[in-house]
Amino acid sequence: MQWVNTFAWGRRSSDVGQPASAVLRRDLALEAAIAHEGIDVLFQPLINTRSGAVVGAEALARAPIAVSADALFARAAAANLAERLSRLVQRKALRSAAVWEGPLKGLSLSINLLPSELSRAGYDQWLLGEISAVGIDPRRVTVEITESALLSDHAAVGEQLARLRAAGIRIAVDDFGTGYASLGYLAGLPLDMIKVDKGLVTEIVSGKRDQIVLRAILKLAADLGLTVVVEGVETNAQLALLADWGVDIYQGFVGSGALTLDQLTRFVADGQMEAA
Repeated sequence: MQWVNTFAWGRRSSDVGQPASAVLRRDLALEAAIAHEGIDVLFQPLINTRSGAVVGAEALARAPIAVSADALFARAAAANLAERLSRLVQRKALRSAAVWEGPLKGLSLSINLLPSELSRAGYDQWLLGEISAVGIDPRRVTVEITESALLSDHAAVGEQLARLRAAGIRIAVDDFGTGYASLGYLAGLPLDMIKVDKGLVTEIVSGKRDQIVLRAILKLAADLGLTVVVEGVETNAQLALLADWGVDIYQGFVGSGALTLDQLTRFVADGQMEAA
């Protein structure tokens, strides 16, 4: 059947890239924010669907000069600053997670990579150097890549991912179900996890077609031995259904939005107290 070869449920409209026709302009405010590390890093918990335990957190960029992370990276792309911004966020997130203690001790950290970073020779060495410099166990780190990254230079991307994974880093495909990633890419690349886009979750309680699509993804992941994270879970009904279907981990406002480090510490500690 045709769907066995390719999943293509929509195009991601928010992919961050360098528009070929865009005229680059200097963005002095953003340049200064990056140079002086004036970009905040928040953390959204990754939560076990059955136990409710926080198992990790995804690092997300925030800054007063932009209303959202998407807007911030779009602005950075327009000024040819996207990779500098991305590396700053990664560096700050790694520094933070390396010294997590108390309730946060041992939690995993997920960081987002731009497609252009994976296509750039030597990126894997840079990231491994940053991980070594802060002293975090690479096995606590997950890198999240978009489906569009899988469709660029497949061989170069695969080599960089293989070297990262050999060092202990886990590899996740973010926003899965919104692009055109062939199953050949999923089967042939060193992946550990898929993160199902929130757009496929909104109507799963009452939408039969959405249920069919999501269950097909879960079957695919199980066959490939991949962990599944579902993003954008906003209601208890959605969460109950996902737990019943065996989804491993979720993110979403029914659990928690993005938090400061202090808020994350309190959130995890409160959950541990409730479970005790």
